[in-house]
Amino acid sequence: MRKVRSPRFLLGFIWLCLVLDNHPVQAQPTRIYIANDDHTDFMWTADADTYSKVFVEMLDWHLKLVDETSGNPPPYRHRFNCDGNYWLRTYELKKSPEEFARLIQAVKQGSISVPLNSLASCYGGQPVEAVLRGMYYAGRLERRHGLRVSMAVAMENQGLPLGLASLFAGSGAKYSWRGVCGCATKFDFKYLTKRPHEIYWWTGHDGQQVLMKWHSLLTPGNQRSGGYSEAFDPVDAVNFLDSDATFLERYRSPGMQSPYDVRAAFGFGWDALDRKTGQPYAADPKTYPVADHFHIVAQRESNAKRQVIVSNETDFFEDFESKYASGLPSQSVTHGNEWDLYSASMSETSARVKRAVENLRSAELLATLVSLKNPEFMNPHTALRDQAFDSMGLYWEHNWTADGPISRLKRAQWQEALASAIEKYAATLQIDSIQQLGAMIPNQPNTKRFFVLNPLGWQRTQFADFEYIGSKNVTVHDLSTGLDVPHQIVKLNNRSFLRIHASDIPAAGYKVFEVRSKNGSVPSPVPAAIVSGDDNAMMENDLVKIVVDRDGAIRSFIDKSRSNTEFAASINGLKLNDFAANIDSGEKLRVENNGPVSVTLLARSNAGLEHSTAITLYKDSGRIDIENEINSNFSDIRHWGFSFNLNAPSVRSEEVGSINLNKLASDGGDYSNNHARYDYITVNHFVDVTDGTNSKGVVLSNSDLAFGKLGISTPTMLDTKTPQVKMLAGGQIDGPKLGIPAQNAKTRFLQRFALHAHGHYDSLFAMKFALEHQNPLVTGAVLGGENASLPETHFQFITVTNPNVLLWALKPHEDGMKRGVVARLWNVSDQDATSELSFSPGILEAARSTHVETDLVSIQINESGSIPIHFSKQQLQTYRIRLK
Repeated sequence: MRKVRSPRFLLGFIWLCLVLDNHPVQAQPTRIYIANDDHTDFMWTADADTYSKVFVEMLDWHLKLVDETSGNPPPYRHRFNCDGNYWLRTYELKKSPEEFARLIQAVKQGSISVPLNSLASCYGGQPVEAVLRGMYYAGRLERRHGLRVSMAVAMENQGLPLGLASLFAGSGAKYSWRGVCGCATKFDFKYLTKRPHEIYWWTGHDGQQVLMKWHSLLTPGNQRSGGYSEAFDPVDAVNFLDSDATFLERYRSPGMQSPYDVRAAFGFGWDALDRKTGQPYAADPKTYPVADHFHIVAQRESNAKRQVIVSNETDFFEDFESKYASGLPSQSVTHGNEWDLYSASMSETSARVKRAVENLRSAELLATLVSLKNPEFMNPHTALRDQAFDSMGLYWEHNWTADGPISRLKRAQWQEALASAIEKYAATLQIDSIQQLGAMIPNQPNTKRFFVLNPLGWQRTQFADFEYIGSKNVTVHDLSTGLDVPHQIVKLNNRSFLRIHASDIPAAGYKVFEVRSKNGSVPSPVPAAIVSGDDNAMMENDLVKIVVDRDGAIRSFIDKSRSNTEFAASINGLKLNDFAANIDSGEKLRVENNGPVSVTLLARSNAGLEHSTAITLYKDSGRIDIENEINSNFSDIRHWGFSFNLNAPSVRSEEVGSINLNKLASDGGDYSNNHARYDYITVNHFVDVTDGTNSKGVVLSNSDLAFGKLGISTPTMLDTKTPQVKMLAGGQIDGPKLGIPAQNAKTRFLQRFALHAHGHYDSLFAMKFALEHQNPLVTGAVLGGENASLPETHFQFITVTNPNVLLWALKPHEDGMKRGVVARLWNVSDQDATSELSFSPGILEAARSTHVETDLVSIQINESGSIPIHFSKQQLQTYRIRLK
């Protein structure tokens, strides 16, 4: 796969080049752009160390050719296109500042191009923030060197999520090209060979769009148009674009009499490391096709009717856009998952990454609050941060097929190292920030206090756990209300915690609680839920009643607030949270951590595999928490089944940057009618199942996994009738030859969910419920001290006036607190939204920025001190705020 970009190629300049080249002048010659790149098969063709070495060697080689051809007419100068920003990241780490400055100058002049993305990735299994953080190095390059990176590319894998268009566009990308492999696929191949459009506006739900060149894949393979190495034979590519009748008939907008006369073939290198020597083809000038011949081909193949141009890819898009943008078709569909699914062959490792990315929500808010008082706080964390974000860009690198020259063991070890780097940054930042924040909140002598911080952007009431060793004969006092709050002692992973019912915790803020000794005995409080029976146990509170089998499956789920509606069903032997069909054997159920805040029911079973399930109900809540732990290795495909008593279901899920209705486009949904794979949808934070009358439904929050199967869906059929979701616990989806075998020998898998019934479908309710489940309230000891200048009892940092606009991330700016803080917000509704955003302390300066934190436009501050913000439906936006 290859990608690139460069300055605008003016038509008048092309005309001058034609004259200089002594070709006969033609009013409007066909312009054919050919782009040289090297498709990076990282950890497939060669290991990470080899590729890092080759990145440097190849860039030096191409810089030399840039210099050698600098005197040629512009169409015939050498250009090279990196297929990921990791090429430049590696070069910067390994070369001198002067050598890197030379490379940046070549990027600025359009001789070397780089996209936003780290490398070619599979995006279907990625959290939104992982997608964005993987592009952050490109954002830093933009700001440090005065660049604007206008391309982002997803390559080779046959699947492609819908919301990625919005994430790319919101990060500053204007253009993308796509070539697929057509291998290791269960796509219906005939649809790969005849796409609806050869070039079009790739458009997200929010209306943001990227100009996409995605040609139909021609037989026999991916080294011709539509493949990820279209220009492997550049002469053949030029002749094809100039004369192939079938292609030219499709390469036009509806109603056009003639095909577009601006055309392109991108991608040369294919898998361009020699597998024996580990060297690029360019190292052996006798090897054809060598990597230095594009300028020769362009000059030789140009004539009076066609001008062939060595491309940095952006020049093609700018030329094409200037002439044809207004008449182009638009496409807004998801193409599903294929190689994305292979990350489930290391299910626990992938879950660790997902958890760490989610934990950044808390860690970065804490770091922001600390940095407001200590602007240098992030300095010692910067190296870990950059390594973590690099690792996010690499973890989902597209060669999860793991079927190449690099051993699967070595690939798995590499994935583990990336996961550890991401975890280390999130954990270290949170631990250090909690301690620092605790020292900034005042404390009184001889008191034991702790803060409860809410990492989300709305006020919420939920349980909070504070690690505690001490007397049980205490009360817990809310300093902001002057009231005692319900509490209990719980044991979690052999540690003791004080669990409280924390009410009305401010948005992106905190409350302070005090632990006070109590004289005399403490009356036994009313438990949060009642449990009866140890075999098919019934468990209920004021809002829900459930029946749990001995294997942890839920056979009944009754919502008391909706006339005792039953939401559980059994479909093909699977109930709710069911690991093995038609089996409910296990140990006797037992109650743990029974108190006035929560009650937990524990199941242990060998049904399917050895596993345990902890199900928790809470005070005054309709939420049902489910914590599953598989305690055995497995090599087959495993699921957690969720079957619902809902007719004619509509299933919606957060995919990647979008909330999709999982039906075919012809039925009003978001899936491509035929150019897609349908067996596993992406499930990021939630999947929601609502009945056909839109009168009742259930939202399922998903903390650790990435994919779910709807009913009996197959790769070529999306089941939209069966009210069942089977969450993929792990496995090699496409057989033993693709992915990592036997879960890389792991024997422990943590897989958590939560359920909540509702009336009509509400995207706001679904997302908020999932975010609250997956982002628990954070606690820390209040230490006080001489720098304890934050409010003593409670504090709210941010206010967003429109409830449909959710705070998504709040963090120090990548360039330091001198640039302020970054707030990312998502309008999750299907309507446009207007809101105001304010901070305590007030705002000095505000700008709308790209998702990679490069400013776009300044924003006027209102007299009230807030800034106005406007969103399209389902739009994610990022703002830079400098505070008083």
